[in-house]
Amino acid sequence: EVFVSDGAKCDIARLQLMFGQKVTSAVQDPSYPVYVDTSVMMGQTEAIDEATMQYGGVVYMPCNAENNFFPNLEELSPVPDVLYFCSPNNPTGAAATKEQLEELVAYAKKNGSILVFDAAYAPFIRTPGVPKSIYEIEGSRDVAIEVNSFSKYAGFTGVRLGWTIVPNELKFKDGTPVKQDFNRVMSTAFNGASNIVQAGGMTCLDPEGLAEINVLIDYYLENAKILADTFEEIPGYTVYGGKDAPYIYVKLPEGQKSWDVFSMILEKCQVVTIPGAGFGPGGEGYLRLSAFAPRDGVIEACKRLKETLA
Repeated sequence: EVFVSDGAKCDIARLQLMFGQKVTSAVQDPSYPVYVDTSVMMGQTEAIDEATMQYGGVVYMPCNAENNFFPNLEELSPVPDVLYFCSPNNPTGAAATKEQLEELVAYAKKNGSILVFDAAYAPFIRTPGVPKSIYEIEGSRDVAIEVNSFSKYAGFTGVRLGWTIVPNELKFKDGTPVKQDFNRVMSTAFNGASNIVQAGGMTCLDPEGLAEINVLIDYYLENAKILADTFEEIPGYTVYGGKDAPYIYVKLPEGQKSWDVFSMILEKCQVVTIPGAGFGPGGEGYLRLSAFAPRDGVIEACKRLKETLA
């Protein structure tokens, strides 16, 4: 059931290759751009609406501060064949509760949808009771694929290693095992992660490796806290995320555009952020900051941000 690969992004593209052209996908808005972009590449979408900047043929699930970053599933129209969900989320930093994930699984079961659960940031979860895997939810093996990455987990960015889980119980509507088709895609369009990289991954999973990784994750979470505390001290900005995720999601003062604020911070502070609009139309009015940096760099960035924005 476990497919070792060259990373979550690549596996998402190969899952889309398996799903093919004649499916409707649902994505969180805002979301990691790969879900929408691979849908476009596979020919699942229609033209983009210049007014909303949304592609026709994609179901967008608004996830914002007003709905606690969890979509109203009953409002989705049309019912999606495939539903992409990332928790802890990139870019919002929101980690779904057990009750929310139970709702997701129940929706997929009721409607015959396949849930693709992106758990790349699961190791950052520190809040007791918050699920780190969709398979903690009863019935999820019937409806869910889980995608994972060593990039955020163990700093393998560029080295390329990940894994995807396709349960034996998961079947297409015609009864064909999904694992059977994904195995065909993986053996046709992929030659496997290198032995060297896999050996590195195995080392990360032994007791000493796990201990070191947890120290590193705690380091990044402390960076996230420093970033969050900084913006909480600046009037007009509201902070989300950063507790169970390496990202801080900042709501900008009313009327400010994310690309404008991104450019201003880049020019005046020489600090790189990411405009929320880069993650879809639902990200407008927000800014994402990453905790993946050396501590002294984070402290210096916060000093410059305070001087410029306060």
